[in-house]
Amino acid sequence: MRVYKTRALAADACKRGRVVINNIKVKAGKIIHEGDEIAVYKAPVQYMFRVIKPAGKRLPAKLVPDYMEDLTTEEEKCKLLRPNLPGTAYREKGTGRPTKKDRRIMDKYQGEADY
Repeated sequence: MRVYKTRALAADACKRGRVVINNIKVKAGKIIHEGDEIAVYKAPVQYMFRVIKPAGKRLPAKLVPDYMEDLTTEEEKCKLLRPNLPGTAYREKGTGRPTKKDRRIMDKYQGEADY
């Protein structure tokens, strides 16, 4: 219910094991019941919801709180506010491509390899 933009995205998330209902990974066709707890992992946040009452069809966004309770912790929601900066190394303009040694230093700095 408005967790994913389309049914196809929701089905793909179920197939990849990113949707869990009552601590069980589910397929896209799983029928939900009143009181079910749903965990949805959408990087970098794991959302938690409780079903108040199942809806038969897609509803307007204003009506979602009548059918689903958001249990996501504030700690998880704060992960959205952190900038997703890639661990890139700065190189002076005009220094050309990095050598193999430079690449190893950059990878070690980024934590990608142990050389």
